[in-house]
Amino acid sequence: MSKNNNNFNYTFVIVLLILLATFSRLVPHINNLSPIGAISLFGAAYFKKKWHAFLVPIITVWFSDIFINNLIYSYMFPNFTLFYEGFFWQYISYFFITLGSIFLLKKINIKRLVGASLFSSVTFFFISNFGFWISSPFYSKDLNGLITCYLYAIPFIKGTLIGDAVFTSLMFGSFYILQVKYSYLKAVSINK
Repeated sequence: MSKNNNNFNYTFVIVLLILLATFSRLVPHINNLSPIGAISLFGAAYFKKKWHAFLVPIITVWFSDIFINNLIYSYMFPNFTLFYEGFFWQYISYFFITLGSIFLLKKINIKRLVGASLFSSVTFFFISNFGFWISSPFYSKDLNGLITCYLYAIPFIKGTLIGDAVFTSLMFGSFYILQVKYSYLKAVSINK
């Protein structure tokens, strides 16, 4: 198989795994259980062009948000919604998850994946809830208000931790199995 075919197949497999994970957002699930943190980790580890690693999670969450907000949760959004209130904080958290994961996952092993998954959950928790604190009228705009916001958000980190752990395991595990079965996927991996 030619190098161009290998590169195409490699990229196709990565994008396919990301799309499959993204579709899971359409299935009923517990609060904050999402594949997007794991998609950020996966992209950071395997996309050769790192700008793809930053762009793909943002595009996948945006397209799935458009679908979810305008079809599934249309009763909450009376007009067609491209962006919902607070989207910036969610998207910026995925940017920082990807940035950190580029360094954390230069070499992939179980220990690093567990660490990166925890990093993803904690980063999302702190950035998204900071954004909620800033934009919400529910909390005072001082240190007490910020701490209160984080305390009230603690129950929601459970879904984030589970989602990051499960989807990271599924995505990296699936790709590893595919690399074992199809050697050309391993040959073009960044982790030689």
